[in-house]
Amino acid sequence: QVQLVESGGGLVQAGGSLRLSCAASGRTSSPYGMGWFRQAPGKEREFVAQISWSGSSAAYADSVKGRFTISRDNANNTLALQMNSLKPEDTALYYCAARPGYYSNTDFSGYNYWGQGTQVTVSS
Repeated sequence: QVQLVESGGGLVQAGGSLRLSCAASGRTSSPYGMGWFRQAPGKEREFVAQISWSGSSAAYADSVKGRFTISRDNANNTLALQMNSLKPEDTALYYCAARPGYYSNTDFSGYNYWGQGTQVTVSS
């Protein structure tokens, strides 16, 4: 079991930046990929970014590519999402997620563990 807790959300103006963090606990010594997802009001939850166990591979949704950067620090059991050039369309509840084992970087499935979410609101 892996427990995830997000933090770092808030209200920013368009063009601004935020850095989200996710603290993981539990079976953190076992391999697991991690990712960020988001859900805006009235919309389905969507993929944002993911990173492999080693941190050597990452993938991003087209809507955030070039603006967001995902990273992880296994020594501290943390995941981060640096969000730059934020747009009002980025407004959503952002979730941290984990998937045990190894996956292809083109595979976006298998996320079994989820955090509670942290709200990001971007004003225009």
